[in-house]
Amino acid sequence: MSEYTFGTLPDGKEVSLFVLKNSKGYTAEILNYGGIIKSLHVPDKTGLMTNVVLGFESLEEYVADQTYMGALVGRYSNRITNGRFELNGKEFQLSVNNGQNCLHGGFHGFNKKLWELVSHNSDSLKIAYTSPDGEEGFPGNLSVQVLYTLTDKNELKIEYRGITDKTTYINFTQHSYFNLSAGSERTIEDHFLQINSDLYLPNNEQSVPNGNYDFVLQTPFSFVKPEKLGDALTDVHVQMKLDFGLNHSYVLKIRNSQELQLAARLFSPTSGITMETFTTEPGIHVYCANYFDGKTSEKFGKSYPKYAGICLETQHFADSPNQPGFPSTLLLPGEEFTSTTIYSFHTKID
Repeated sequence: MSEYTFGTLPDGKEVSLFVLKNSKGYTAEILNYGGIIKSLHVPDKTGLMTNVVLGFESLEEYVADQTYMGALVGRYSNRITNGRFELNGKEFQLSVNNGQNCLHGGFHGFNKKLWELVSHNSDSLKIAYTSPDGEEGFPGNLSVQVLYTLTDKNELKIEYRGITDKTTYINFTQHSYFNLSAGSERTIEDHFLQINSDLYLPNNEQSVPNGNYDFVLQTPFSFVKPEKLGDALTDVHVQMKLDFGLNHSYVLKIRNSQELQLAARLFSPTSGITMETFTTEPGIHVYCANYFDGKTSEKFGKSYPKYAGICLETQHFADSPNQPGFPSTLLLPGEEFTSTTIYSFHTKID
C-alpha cells in the first residue's frame, strides 16, 4: 500500500497520490483530487511497462486544467441545454460554463473536488464526496462513492454508487485520455477503434444531441468493425466538422439495465496494446482531444497536440433531463445508483 503527498491546494489542504498494483506488474496512480487517474502502466509488445493515459506532473497543472484530464466527472457529465431542466414542476437553473450549456457539472464539478479517502489497499482505492444541495444549481445532497480496483485480470475496474435526499438528475463518468502508443510522442490517429453499436446521437451546433438516434451505416461514425481513427477524424461529414472530429455518444442500450457488456475495443499497432471497455451504462461518449492545440502543458515539458488521446466515457446521454426519449437519469430518495465500468488490457508480446 503506497500513499504519497502530491501537493497542496490554495486553501492549504493536502492532495494525496495513491498507487495501485496487481500481480502482473500493472500500476495505477490516482489522486484524491478529482479522482484523477494520473498514470496507468501496462506492458507493450516488447514487455516494457508504458503509461497509456495522458497526465500532468504537478498539482498546479491539474488545478488550472480545463480539459478534465483523467478526472471523475459529475454531477452530470456532458451537456445540459441552457443549463436548465424541470423537475416536479419546478425549473432548476444550473451553472452555464460552456456557451449556453452546463458542461460536466458546472464550473467546479467532481473534477475540482478533494475527495475523502474511505479505504486503500495494494490494489484498490475507495473515495467519497458529498455534493451539497444547490451546488452548481443541482437539487439534493448527493453522496457519491467511487471504487477503483486494479485486478489480476489486468482490468482497471471503476464502480460508482450514489444516493440523494431529494429527487435529482445524475450522470457520472471517468474522463481519462487514452493513448496506447505511450503518450504525446504520437497521436491516436493510427489507433483502431471498434464500437459495439450501430446507432449514434447526432449533435446540434451546440454539441448537444438533437434527440435523434441515427444509424452509423455508411458514415464515418461506423466502427462496427475496427476502423483507423485518423480516417474518420478527417472526414468531411457535417457531424465531424461540427467539433473537428469525434465528440459523440454511441447507443449501447435503449433502456437502463445492470448488464455488463462490451462497449468498445481500442488497439495500437505501434505498442501491440488492446484495451476493451465494458460497462453497465447505456452509452459511451467518444472524444478525441479535438480542441487540444499543442499548448496544453504536459509532463516532461512537452505539449499535447490535437488528437493526442481518446476519451471513452461510459455514461448516460447528454441532455437526458430534457430528452424524454433517452434513458432516464433520475435518482430518487431511497434509491441507490450503481454503475460499473471496466478497462481491460491485453498485449501481444513479441
